[in-house]
Amino acid sequence: MKGTVAMEDHKILAQKEGNYGHRTVKKPPRIADQWGSAFSEHFEATVPIVTDATWQSLVLKADGPVLVEFWAPWCGPCRMIHPVIGELSKEYDGKLKCFKLNTDDSPSIATQYGIRSIPTIMIFINGEKKDAVIGAVPKTTLTASIEKFL
Repeated sequence: MKGTVAMEDHKILAQKEGNYGHRTVKKPPRIADQWGSAFSEHFEATVPIVTDATWQSLVLKADGPVLVEFWAPWCGPCRMIHPVIGELSKEYDGKLKCFKLNTDDSPSIATQYGIRSIPTIMIFINGEKKDAVIGAVPKTTLTASIEKFL
């Protein structure tokens, strides 16, 4: 029985290190993981988080238009659009409130609004959904959507 446990440990170690039968190769860190944290840090600093607890007060009862990005940390296209949402937040400061909602942390809100793909960017006015843009789209597409409601 001890031999079986040792063999299982060996298999787990081989998977982590990338054992290809005849040699063991250390796997390098993924570039996406390295850049992903940089994008997340930039995005976190510029676009505030909205959660189940703050949804009502920050989005539904807000004065003026509100842009919400529905996203998840594992989503590649979400990471691509994070800097764009950050730029829009700065450009429309005082005219448009921007928030992000992690769909993994707040699945009930994502379900309530029928989020099936991320990133999804929604614009709300007086608590009512006015527009939705799905996918990592160019900044001009988001700007055109925003301008309709300002």
